[in-house]
Amino acid sequence: MFFSSKPRNIFDPPTPFERIVSSPLTFLVTSIYELFQSLRPAPSPHSPPIRVVCISDTHTLTYDIPNGDLLIHAGDLANAGTTSEIQNQLDWLSSLPHPQKVAIAGNHDTYLDPRSRMTLDEKDRTDILDWHGIIYLQHSSITLNFPERQNRQLKIYGAPQIPKCGGSQFAFQYNRGQDAWSDTVPPNLDILITHTPPKYHCDLAAALGCEWLLKEVWRVKPKLHVCGHIHAGAGREVLWWDQSQGAYESLRARSKKGLLLSMIDPEFWLEAAALLLLGLRGIVWTRIWGGEQRSTTLVNAALMYNNTGKLGNQVQVVLI
Repeated sequence: MFFSSKPRNIFDPPTPFERIVSSPLTFLVTSIYELFQSLRPAPSPHSPPIRVVCISDTHTLTYDIPNGDLLIHAGDLANAGTTSEIQNQLDWLSSLPHPQKVAIAGNHDTYLDPRSRMTLDEKDRTDILDWHGIIYLQHSSITLNFPERQNRQLKIYGAPQIPKCGGSQFAFQYNRGQDAWSDTVPPNLDILITHTPPKYHCDLAAALGCEWLLKEVWRVKPKLHVCGHIHAGAGREVLWWDQSQGAYESLRARSKKGLLLSMIDPEFWLEAAALLLLGLRGIVWTRIWGGEQRSTTLVNAALMYNNTGKLGNQVQVVLI
């Protein structure tokens, strides 16, 4: 059978053929944007660099984690979200050699949200977690010192909320389209940790990330943004905060009108032309002329490979 009658999970990655058939303009725009991104140089790290090891979505499992100065877990330690599941993951994280460790919650970490916690059995509502010195951020920030890196400091903010994707047993959910982000992230930030990705970036073609988070990251522009949640979006991307990126995001929003309406929308084609010209200008400016531009390294650190129940994605290590 060429097509399956089984309904697709929206979190499953579509094949290239399915992406083309479902939205050829989205496929075209995304392919052009990804090509331009691949031709721009990666941001240069500070000297001496701090080695940040980024993981997420381990879902009760353990993995071989490379060493570094800072370990970040961007949520979904658990599956059912019980204290025993979370504690087992904390015990594993505490055994790793990284001198600094920071974690946030994900939607599967039920116990950590007082609202979803009420769906657990009484024992799992009253147990106490031992964090073993792991710094837990929940709409909060911390400044970490790295004396072995010439006393450098990193200001880090973490927040777990995601657009709703399940029932009341899932933690930190808000209705999709609701603004749960504006003016919540502090300025002058080095690292932002969220469970959801921003919309259109380290995301699926269905755009399951949050548009309000995207606007907030445009405002704050941290050096590094670590997320997870969308397993199939695992990887990294450099956000350049320029007109080219703005044109891409606007085109992604327009292409949701459907093929026919987008094809006859003159503003779509004007923005498509702008994406081409601005993307080429960005490549010339950064790679040929050596120009500098503010950027954010976005990492989707999900280790769960798609929805297989097995860890298999690459651990993301970033030097900042």
